[in-house]
Amino acid sequence: MNKLLIEKITDCFKATFKTQPLLIFSPGRINLIGEHTDYNNGFVFPAAIHKGIYVAIEKSKTHVSTAIALDVKSKFEFTTNFLKRFKKGSWKNYLLGVVSEIKKKGKSISNFNLVFAGDIPNGAGLSSSAALENAIVYGLNELFQLGFTKEEMIFISQKAEHNFVGVQCGIMDQYASMFGEENTAILLDCKELKTKHYKIDFKEYDLLLINTNVKHSLADSAYNERRSVCKKVATFLKVDSLRETTLENINSIKNQISEDEYQKATFILQENERVLKASDAIENNDLKSLGSLMYQSHDGLQKQYKVSCVELDFLIELALENKAVLGARMMGGGFGGCTINLIKKEEIAIFTNTVKQQFNAKFNSNCSFYNIQLSNGTQQLKTS
Repeated sequence: MNKLLIEKITDCFKATFKTQPLLIFSPGRINLIGEHTDYNNGFVFPAAIHKGIYVAIEKSKTHVSTAIALDVKSKFEFTTNFLKRFKKGSWKNYLLGVVSEIKKKGKSISNFNLVFAGDIPNGAGLSSSAALENAIVYGLNELFQLGFTKEEMIFISQKAEHNFVGVQCGIMDQYASMFGEENTAILLDCKELKTKHYKIDFKEYDLLLINTNVKHSLADSAYNERRSVCKKVATFLKVDSLRETTLENINSIKNQISEDEYQKATFILQENERVLKASDAIENNDLKSLGSLMYQSHDGLQKQYKVSCVELDFLIELALENKAVLGARMMGGGFGGCTINLIKKEEIAIFTNTVKQQFNAKFNSNCSFYNIQLSNGTQQLKTS
């Protein structure tokens, strides 16, 4: 836990609202493999990480709610009886969206105050939005004794993203953030919400994230467009999602859809297969096979699903050239963010230095590096 950040939000809350708050931590997440499969009711392999969002929250003693985002030095007031969506991109929509979805469940909550901050790298694709949503719904559930289960809370978070933020995300981010376990990755069936937890020992290897520090402007619109393509093909095949079909069925309608649509739909089915193979590889302690599947995943994301970008592809090329890296791929929605690399621990320093120099020479900008640990999910913290 980030003790400095906990102290920072607690001190701010006490100084502003003159009372001791509840403290909630909700982690970001990585995804070993299984990209864009969650909103197709497919398989994913995420894990919560030790970086996340910290929220201090307590009931308001006035007729308004006050929220303070310390990281961006922003403050705003609202009432739980009047919720107005802000322009796209505002952090306020995550908060208001959660409150709105709670009210749709027929629950009554009064005004409250909160202060939050995080240590998830900005724009890294580690799902800070799901972490924030989960932290808020978890905190409100505790504060007002709403009686929601963790499963009910993740759907509230997801609907907040759909209806207030405007991103038609799947359930993976919220699930991994809420249900994460230390040193564990979760094989998640997004249709049945069935899971299998895998304790992972990477032995002499480690996970290294490399952040391109770019987010291209088409990221959100492209995400929603790809979701629409998948829905279109599924509807054409008279199934609820691509999870319910086969490659043979998609091949049977190949001449009735565009080549671009065919490639995107095919990628989803192939990626689901890679996730299941990855779980077998981990079960068998076969890190080499896991690494190979990661490279295959990136190849599909780049050439079939077309959600990569030159910066991400360049990082993958550098990984492929280095024998110390067993596997690497872009992670997240795409068009920026991070690559995830499975690399020998003793080679991390040399690899990091090489990548830093070559990335800067190529793009005249700097990438960032993060070693991560797999963490427990959303939780209430003890107050001192």
